[in-house]
Amino acid sequence: MPNITTTRGKVPLGQKAAFGAGHLVLNLLPGALGVFMFFLLTAFGMDPFLAGLLGGLPRIFDAITDPIMGFITDNTKSKWGRRRPYIFIGAILSGVLFALLWQLDPENTQNYNFWYFLIMSMVFLIGNTMFATPLVGLGYEMTSDYNERTRLMAFSQTIGQIAWMIVPWFWVIISNPDILPISAEEVSRIATLGLSDTDAAKTTLEAVQANGVRKLSIIVGAACIILGVLPAFFCKGIDSANMENRKEISFKTLGSNVMDLFRGIAQVSKNRPFVKLCGATFLVFNGFQMVAAFSFYIIVFYMYNGSYADAGSLPAWFSTITAMITAFGVIPIVSYMANKWGKRRAFIYSTGLSIIGYILKWWAFDPENVWLLFMPIPFMAFGLGGLFTLMMSMTADVCDLDELKNGMPRKEGTFGAIYWWMVKLGQALALVLGGLVLKMVGFDGAAAQQTSETMMSLRIADVLIPSITAAMAIWIMWKYSLSESKAKEIKIELVKRRGEL
Repeated sequence: MPNITTTRGKVPLGQKAAFGAGHLVLNLLPGALGVFMFFLLTAFGMDPFLAGLLGGLPRIFDAITDPIMGFITDNTKSKWGRRRPYIFIGAILSGVLFALLWQLDPENTQNYNFWYFLIMSMVFLIGNTMFATPLVGLGYEMTSDYNERTRLMAFSQTIGQIAWMIVPWFWVIISNPDILPISAEEVSRIATLGLSDTDAAKTTLEAVQANGVRKLSIIVGAACIILGVLPAFFCKGIDSANMENRKEISFKTLGSNVMDLFRGIAQVSKNRPFVKLCGATFLVFNGFQMVAAFSFYIIVFYMYNGSYADAGSLPAWFSTITAMITAFGVIPIVSYMANKWGKRRAFIYSTGLSIIGYILKWWAFDPENVWLLFMPIPFMAFGLGGLFTLMMSMTADVCDLDELKNGMPRKEGTFGAIYWWMVKLGQALALVLGGLVLKMVGFDGAAAQQTSETMMSLRIADVLIPSITAAMAIWIMWKYSLSESKAKEIKIELVKRRGEL
């Protein structure tokens, strides 16, 4: 079947770069949020249970807003397109609200800080959803070419990985008073408290961390605004001027809109290839996230006998080098494999390589040879590096299949919202299950050292959990039906139906 490329088949480099800038923001915000959440306990004195609620409750709210935003952007009519107005406004709101979210004061009561953070989290997630959901939907419609979709997603994922090269160093920046110094007034205030040397050092560290969180959140927010608005200016989506069957979005049509939303979700849920993509993503991402923190614990407590000082910046280097190899090594290879052998086989091969990496971790954490720590990274990186590059490209193919079966309007926003809702659900579940695994193996976070039995069990879980979930994902995708030839047949039929040349 010949590969017919329409006028929106090739995506110019400038548009790819702008779309990649948006994905950098998509990665930077949750990455920074994950680091900053730790300092709720240490810098702002939040009770661990309340901190857990602040991490979990907003995710439930986020799961509700994603499909709604997907429906709204799919049915929007404007001279700037369906996606770009929301991306522009959402980028500004995301940056401003992220900075405001972290303007906490340790001197406030715990109750005040809890409710301030919870309410501001809800507001922040509305702005972030307004940015993220249309951006993902825009990516699905920027090109109708089967292979160009993979190249576009590979490019955006490469740019997005830059966030994960930067985020691990936030730990260092926040706790270093030479980088983000506290005010002279704060130093004087602590000196007048009449504390012992030990208590004064602890109070000073808390002040340094609180100051670091507040200032760094402003820098992160500003960067997100600057980078986030670029897709709104430079990326082009499908021409929706003559798109039929879009629903009117207004307060008068609220009731019918809710029914249309549920009908759209039902149609998406009946799309078997899309269900397979969601299932495989849930397994690979959930398995990886469950053990994501285990490497840090194993480095500190197994390799360095519980000494954070001796471990130094090694955990940060581990994360940064993983992101660098993913961006500049794995993603280009996965893109090549997809173009040569098809997306399904590329997913199976890349996920299989990640299993090899997970198994190699058993020999990587060697107290006698620190350099072995980096041995499994090139293989492990194929897991998430291949996952999102391929799955986002394949979701764009699925949107074509949905248009063929269900007609207009196209539902890129709804597909994107449900797909990323699955990712967020997996992440939330992984946090809960990861904590359960730590409890089951007897890990004690308050202990200076862990027992040899605990570390043995933790290392086994660190290898087995992601290996098993990745193998299950391969099984799900083994008979994935939307092949390259079928995708091209669908594209040709859609071109005829739309009257395109």
